[in-house]
Amino acid sequence: MNEVYEKLQGCLKSIREKTDFVPEIALVLGSGLGEYAEEIEVVSTIDYKDIEGFPVSTVPGHKGRFIFGYVNKVPVVIMQGRVHYYEGYPMADVVLPARLMGLMGAKILFLTNASGGVNEGYSAGDFMVIKDHISTFVPSPLLGENLDELGPRFPDMSDIYRRELRALIKEAAKQEDIPVREGVYMQLTGPAYESPTEVRMCRTLGADAVGMSTACEAIAANHMGLKVCGISCITNMACGITDEPLSHTEVQETADRVAPLFKQLITASITKMAGK
Repeated sequence: MNEVYEKLQGCLKSIREKTDFVPEIALVLGSGLGEYAEEIEVVSTIDYKDIEGFPVSTVPGHKGRFIFGYVNKVPVVIMQGRVHYYEGYPMADVVLPARLMGLMGAKILFLTNASGGVNEGYSAGDFMVIKDHISTFVPSPLLGENLDELGPRFPDMSDIYRRELRALIKEAAKQEDIPVREGVYMQLTGPAYESPTEVRMCRTLGADAVGMSTACEAIAANHMGLKVCGISCITNMACGITDEPLSHTEVQETADRVAPLFKQLITASITKMAGK
């Protein structure tokens, strides 16, 4: 058996020893959204450290656990803290949680993140529905032997962030009177913030927002047939667009400020996605 797939199966076995909960939607919480998981109808909680072979997040503010429960009667599994490539893990470990949630039974992967605004028309605190991404600057999670048990060698990537799900998020935003934008997300490795020239490069290539996660998870999930959608919270304008230096504190402060609206949007969106 492929080593990566064997590790996945080991993690799944470890999960199933603790819960038989089957989620419909898998939600990954980005910076500032961690508390959302505790506001749902919680059925059970599993710390990453208690899952054999599971990578553990080292980022401040990421609690590092799965929460199983219901959002308006929709069964969900929530990642309260994700693993990033810049933490030193191999890409197969970075996307392991997304794949694992698919093996648990999830049909939709809902990704959220904090990102830097590259589009000069954006402002800190904006929400961007991700319509596509640029992942060229990080290693593909599909490199190496293909996991035939999960998906094909050459998967189609023409509609990674599904149009139907994007439409539902925009409907939910309109219903809740929450303004949203729609744009392209670029993933770079981090952990350093981008230089002004790198930000100009991102803009030239067509990115509206830039961050250090998400695209690799979307690729892995799409490969195994999950429907994917995502929302970026623009927590700061990227380097060079304003004269202010960047810091994780600024990112966290903006994420915390807009968290109530973000949570409202996520709940409304998940409710609309039920059964899709």
